[in-house]
Formats: sequence, structure tokens, C-alpha cells
Amino acid sequence: MKRNWRAIGSVVTLMAAVAVASAAWAQAQQKTDTQQKKGEASQKTQPQQKTESDPKKKTVAKAPPGKLEKLMCMRGTEDEHARIAVEVIGGRVQSFAYYSKKKPRTCSVHVQREDAYSRWSDEGRFSKVTTENGDFLIENRPKDVKFMFRDVDRMHYCGMNIGKINGTLTVTRGKRECTVEQLMEAHQEEAEPARDAASQEKAEQKPAPRS
Repeated sequence: MKRNWRAIGSVVTLMAAVAVASAAWAQAQQKTDTQQKKGEASQKTQPQQKTESDPKKKTVAKAPPGKLEKLMCMRGTEDEHARIAVEVIGGRVQSFAYYSKKKPRTCSVHVQREDAYSRWSDEGRFSKVTTENGDFLIENRPKDVKFMFRDVDRMHYCGMNIGKINGTLTVTRGKRECTVEQLMEAHQEEAEPARDAASQEKAEQKPAPRS
């Protein structure tokens, strides 16, 4: 009889242990299921955030700059000529480099937008460039670009005697030859006063009478 009670007690203890283990296992399984659900939910939300941010990045991106156009032309011979190189972006002249030559003198002008030596103002197809050594008026037309030199300091750009560079130069799209008016006159040296006085004095001298 005592043995039966002992057997029954051991069975009851074993069943209780199984019940406790089953409860613990169920609780652990519930935690893992909850964690898996949270992980799946986070994975679903992440792609949505990326796709929402992509369009914003596209709108913030800067627009590409205008098309760069390079124009060049020359008028004259190797020993006596005028030429110019021009850069145009978005319909606006950004820089120009003018060079003229007539032996033994040369003139060189290089002006660039937003540099420290020039001030640019635009109105329609016209641009005005103001410097300490003269002004340049630019007209950007569909077929060509016309430059007007207005009272440009010859001494500064040509290294010659005091004088002014005035005239126009037109560079035509698709052509290598410029149209130049009056600019080459800046290479004409004025007669020096000392030489004029000497020649005049020599002309006024009379031959000495014969003895």
C-alpha cells in the first residue's frame, strides 16, 4: 500500500513538472512570434521610406548649366590682323579675348564675367562691360555677336602712346572671318612732336650764300 502511494506521488510530481515546462515553452514561443512580427513590420516600412525620399532628392538636384558655345574669328594676315575668341553660356557672353597685331605693336584684351576688373550688366540681348580702362558693348544676335569698343585705353592694352581704341568687331556663327571696323586704326602711331619740330626747323633753314 505504501509503495502505491509513493508511485502515485512521483507521477503527480512528474505531471506538475511537465505542466510548468509546457507553460514556459509556450511563453517563450509567444515572445519569438512577437519578435518575428515586429521584424517583418519594420522590413515592410523601410522600403516605403526610401521610395518616398527618392522623389525629394530628384527635385532638389540642380538644373544643368546652359550650353557652352565657343566662337572664334580672324581678319587680316599673319603680320597685320585682328582676332577674337568668345565664350557664350545660356545666351550670355561669359568672356572674350581680343588680340590685334600690326608690326611691331600688339594689343591684347581679355575680360571675363565676375572677375575683379570688370562690371557686367545685361538687358535683353545686350550686355555692357565697364572697366577702368574703357567700356565694351556686346550685342548677342541670332547669327552673330557684335562688340563695340568705346574709348578703350590704348596705353594699357597695347603699350603704346596715349590714345583710345574705338571701333567694332563682329564674329559670325559658322564663319572664321571677322568683320572689323576702325579697330586697327589704334595701331597708327602719332608723329612725335620732337621730330616734327626738327623737320620743320630743317626745312626753314636756308642754304648759306656762296663766297
